[in-house]
Amino acid sequence: MLALIQTLVLAIDIYWWLIILAAVFSWLYAFNVVNPRNQFVGMVSDALFRITEPALRPIRRFLPDLGGIDISPIILLLLLFFVRQFLLTSVAPALM
Repeated sequence: MLALIQTLVLAIDIYWWLIILAAVFSWLYAFNVVNPRNQFVGMVSDALFRITEPALRPIRRFLPDLGGIDISPIILLLLLFFVRQFLLTSVAPALM
């Protein structure tokens, strides 16, 4: 059972970095640092969007309109941090 918790924590950590990567990439795309017409850039953008959007979309529905600022990745990162810490500090010690 401990191996399952460690695997879940690893998956949360990987998803954490994918969300950060998607946010940074969206800033690079918005400020025209990367070439949006490049095929590789398009593939990376599409992949990051498909990976992160299912988790970010429900959060965006509940957030008020803040203009051009999207804080849904920050809220998702906080939620993932809470779940990770809960697994490590509450669930894992109870199984030992």
